[in-house]
Amino acid sequence: MKLISIILVIRVLCIGNSFSWDAVEQELVPLCDKQGVEVEIHNLYYGGCSLQQHADFLMRDTAAYSHRVCKPNPNPSLKGREPQVRILKDTVSLRQALRDGKYDYISLQQASHDSGIRSSYEPWLTMLIDTVRAYQPQAQLCWMQTWAYSKDATHPAYPRYHNNQQEMWDSIRSCTQYVQERLKIVPCGQAIQNARQTKLGDTLCRDGYHLNYVYGRYTAAAVWYEMLTGKDVRRNRYRNSQMSPQQRRLTQKSAHKAVRESRK
Repeated sequence: MKLISIILVIRVLCIGNSFSWDAVEQELVPLCDKQGVEVEIHNLYYGGCSLQQHADFLMRDTAAYSHRVCKPNPNPSLKGREPQVRILKDTVSLRQALRDGKYDYISLQQASHDSGIRSSYEPWLTMLIDTVRAYQPQAQLCWMQTWAYSKDATHPAYPRYHNNQQEMWDSIRSCTQYVQERLKIVPCGQAIQNARQTKLGDTLCRDGYHLNYVYGRYTAAAVWYEMLTGKDVRRNRYRNSQMSPQQRRLTQKSAHKAVRESRK
């Protein structure tokens, strides 16, 4: 009797911006692939997009998003050099993306500059949650927690937090507490803050707010890896070619601690 193996693919849709780009488009597929977990990441990208802007695009059914897909490289001979393929689809509206695919996980997030401003969340968050659930009732809805800026960041919105990283982070955590009553938290922000307390220091961003390409993005992806697979990322041997073994250990430990604490 011939056995037929069924390959289960975890399909994720991120309704995001450049912070979801940082978190899921570079390191998440290779991390999953290393452990034999197949994921397909769909990132609806619109730079700097806030909850209010997402809701406005939704109401107007605006085809504003770049639909970017990341999946494992199907060519075994290239997997060592190119562990994933990235596909840029046509510009789409949020409703179109929700109609055209079926997803296991769908994430929402706030724009980084508004992430610690509680008044910027409603009524737009509720509108987005209700719409996503109407189209995709089977999906697990998540909240991708963003991170505070570097201490020396020059982002024009940083003065909202008095150019103080700790103040910004405390504000983000407060807003996360509000959201976690309704959505599963993907604690990327906590992982970045954890990593800043290690020997890595305040070096995880490349420009003060976007994550660096070596271990900043890896840290956020490691959080996603644990949340999607339930596996301990500290046992994952994947690291990108520019990372040192120590950087891998520190970032994995920071991500694992963030996920563990989010489940308490």
